[in-house]
Amino acid sequence: MGAGARLLIIHQTFLRRLALLTSTWFMIGICFSVTSGMLVAQESFEEQPIDSFDREHWAYQPINKPPIPEVADRQWPQNPIDHFILARLERESLFPAAQADRPSLLRRVHFDLIGLPPTPQQLLDFVSDHRPDAYRTMIDRLLASPKYGERWGQHWLDLARFAETDGFEHDKVRPTAWRYRDWVIQALSADMPYDEFVTLQLAGDIVRPDDPAANVATSFCLSGPDMPDINSMDERKHVLMNEVTSTVGEVLLSLQVGCAQCHDHKYDPISQADFYRFRAFFERAVKLKRNQSITTLQRGIDSTAEPKFFIRGDWRRPADSVSAAFPRIANPASHSLTNSESGDQRYQLANWITDPSNPLAARSIVNRIWQFHFGTGLVSTPSDFGVMGAEPTHPELLDYLATKLIEDQWSLKKLHRQILLSSTYQTRSKPLANRADPAWSQRIETDPANRLLARFPRRRLVAEAIRDAMLAASGTLTDQSGGPGVMPPLPKELTQTLLKGQWKATDVKADHYRRSIYIFARRNLRYPLFATFDRPAANCSCAIRHPSTTPIQSLLLLNSNFTLDASERVADHVITEAKTDRARVVATFLRILSRHPNDDELTDAISFIREQSELLSAEGNPTPAHAGITNLARALFNSNAFLYVD
Repeated sequence: MGAGARLLIIHQTFLRRLALLTSTWFMIGICFSVTSGMLVAQESFEEQPIDSFDREHWAYQPINKPPIPEVADRQWPQNPIDHFILARLERESLFPAAQADRPSLLRRVHFDLIGLPPTPQQLLDFVSDHRPDAYRTMIDRLLASPKYGERWGQHWLDLARFAETDGFEHDKVRPTAWRYRDWVIQALSADMPYDEFVTLQLAGDIVRPDDPAANVATSFCLSGPDMPDINSMDERKHVLMNEVTSTVGEVLLSLQVGCAQCHDHKYDPISQADFYRFRAFFERAVKLKRNQSITTLQRGIDSTAEPKFFIRGDWRRPADSVSAAFPRIANPASHSLTNSESGDQRYQLANWITDPSNPLAARSIVNRIWQFHFGTGLVSTPSDFGVMGAEPTHPELLDYLATKLIEDQWSLKKLHRQILLSSTYQTRSKPLANRADPAWSQRIETDPANRLLARFPRRRLVAEAIRDAMLAASGTLTDQSGGPGVMPPLPKELTQTLLKGQWKATDVKADHYRRSIYIFARRNLRYPLFATFDRPAANCSCAIRHPSTTPIQSLLLLNSNFTLDASERVADHVITEAKTDRARVVATFLRILSRHPNDDELTDAISFIREQSELLSAEGNPTPAHAGITNLARALFNSNAFLYVD
């Protein structure tokens, strides 16, 4: 669809929703009676029905498995994904880039699946392995690694707005919040089917009442910020329940239902009543106590709670009571609750969300997995499939992968494998050096944003992968997993800005070198390297990390104590393992960049470490060779070759 046509549809939708919204306002009846000398409002609501115009939007259409398209080049595709991508490229008179070289491909897959670089030995083994199934074997090895859950768990924790504190002024610790982080890691590593993964996070306490881990899974709903010391518990409950409802809608359905908590959605066919009926699923599973955090749902814990509609979203203006119901626009089959008083409403909600007839859940998670591999989803607004969201670049591919996911029993690892085995994923991210390439120029000119994927999108490492890769290169990364979040030392100038005791360095020094996902997640203070490289603060669900480029990033990577420590440890290994300058440069490149230096890099690096050694020797440094390698490592850690994945 062209941009002009899309703008026209958005404009028409806005005018239509505005008319319906205005009519709804007039249908809100307000009458007043005098009680003890006070005016008491008695308010009710009505809403407009969903019609065929509303259901025409692509996201609400049923998922149908499309036929695999024919392509002119029958040699390039390795699986159905490539047919969909190539068919679109051929319509634009484009053809895909050549396959990436093996070191680049190995590094790409390693960071994508486990968030860590390959070791020099793994690089040597893969490059020298000429068996036809070498690439597939490598993928299977990484998918089976427990480090897979530690990598992909962070993606889900971003969506779940996970932290180990409440946020707001006092930012008090939630002592058991880490259990949810561990549950996510273990569930993903075990390839728990996605429908079960969703069900336990919405209704684990109902599905498996005797399983403590299943109850921990419901922390997904309550991982967001909270203010336990607020004066009004009614206000706290209202804000908390609205946040839970909004998060469930945008993460699991890719719908911005939260926009309807104060008024009918201005663009999407989601009424304010839809929002409060959706919220009613969770109302009785949460009971608040002053000055106490709440982390898990409990079936019927607040049996007296009465779900209501709130006029203008104001907690002081409750109106009619509402009953739990699925959002109408996402429920074309008009599924309703059975025996709605039985207390298993959230279980029915989970079943409805993951029912194959629901067009949103499978599309949503497939799109997110694609996004995390390619930087941008087939729909570039992963938490908004509504009218104001983007349309899919390859709608047939999206539906093909969604139906395939369901056919594969909701296995996310099978989805990963299919994506990574495609020729689309294996293309080069940049042209060959020192060689004219008219085809590459055509790709850039025709598709500058690379939405058609004629080449692999070059992407910067996320903050956690940067830190973990530096620890891995220096040989200090520890394998210990699970347990409460750890606190590495922070500069005194930073800890002085916190309330007393909010960041106390963990006593066990080895814990300072654990993977980044295990670093204590405080809302009011992100670990400095994470904050510098755009990790979200966990105050709301984060579907996309938008990378920034700032001078502070280079200054931190060049001058921080963390970088200096990692660089010195790299030098320790290199000096021990290699005895010539040439061998030491090669060893440093292999550790940090996972590849050999090219001829120019080798020449320049040898000159650099010799100059550094001479300079430092003249200054009285007792280990000038070691210091020269240390400075080379600092430079490489600060290079695009380290920070970006080709």
